[in-house]
Amino acid sequence: MSQTEPDEQELEEQLELSTDTRGILERHNLRPLWEVEDDFGNTIDDLEADIWKWEDIQAAIDGVEDDVPIADLPPGFQRRVAVPINASFGNAISNTIYVGVQTVSPGETAPAHRHGANALRFTIDGSEDMKTVVAGEEFPMADNDLITTPQWEWHDHVNDSDETAAWLDVLDLPLVLDSLNARNTFENHELERQPVTKTQGYWGSQYGQGRPEGASKDKDIPGPFEGIREATPPHRFKWSEMLKSLRQRAENANPDPYDGYSLSYVNPATGSPPLFPTMSFRAQLLQEATDEHFHNTTEVYFVVEGEGATHVDGEALEWGERDIFVVPPDATHHHEPEDEEAILLGMTDRPVFEAMNFYAEASPSS
Repeated sequence: MSQTEPDEQELEEQLELSTDTRGILERHNLRPLWEVEDDFGNTIDDLEADIWKWEDIQAAIDGVEDDVPIADLPPGFQRRVAVPINASFGNAISNTIYVGVQTVSPGETAPAHRHGANALRFTIDGSEDMKTVVAGEEFPMADNDLITTPQWEWHDHVNDSDETAAWLDVLDLPLVLDSLNARNTFENHELERQPVTKTQGYWGSQYGQGRPEGASKDKDIPGPFEGIREATPPHRFKWSEMLKSLRQRAENANPDPYDGYSLSYVNPATGSPPLFPTMSFRAQLLQEATDEHFHNTTEVYFVVEGEGATHVDGEALEWGERDIFVVPPDATHHHEPEDEEAILLGMTDRPVFEAMNFYAEASPSS
């Protein structure tokens, strides 16, 4: 004889607690599991697909640059940044990835600090005279270069050019500050500019074909924030080299059905992705529409070149050069370049899901 499930009213009656029991629970900040289980997973609203057009971002960052010199900003995160905000959240593009567009005017310095969050810069408008200084080395920021800012390393941004520089800041701040509540992971340097103690190219030389034996990480300025393992090292990924690799792949390999001709940025210390333990990055060359698929991770995109649309659960996010857009977890999506090709910078929190054995991906037909 099969049992039938009780309806909602019957279930409530079965689980009704006495007044005495309810009083004990409330006095001691306790709740029965069946009353709290529905609250799990509902702290943060579902992420929404969204797009930020470059013309709007440009107007905003121009206005912020005109109105607020870096020197006038309060101590702390002394950076002049316009931050895309998803409608589901109040402080970032997603609950794991933070993206901002930062500017530094000619002659300005964004002062040195360090933090536990993983970070990188992807240059939008730059030059060899715009430098981000990381761990004692000056890294020039040419257009579309990607420069890592490892955990716990001092970094400042110095514009010695005669043009305003702009770039993407990408960090795992929402994960670090909101989900992990890791508040005490930030420190300002005693100087506005950290001492330059390395020749240009030093860090890259230590993670190439020849590598030092033993510990490869040296620190000139000790402090309380070190971490317990080696972070992703400082590195400049020149766009000219990445673009050449993408072209070579397009000429010699078959495209990925979902990502086109795609190359991941690797951790220089390991030679493998992901770039950071919490975030992975890839350059994608699209020459035709990709197939539909979905996964349980968040993906953020910056349009490096070209125009097109990304279809997300039937909604078309039409994008052009320098636009930023986000694809929510579990949303069926595919990319469609408008002309012959387009190039995207893809960013994802997939490493977190893979580390916890939670990652899942499928196509609608599977």
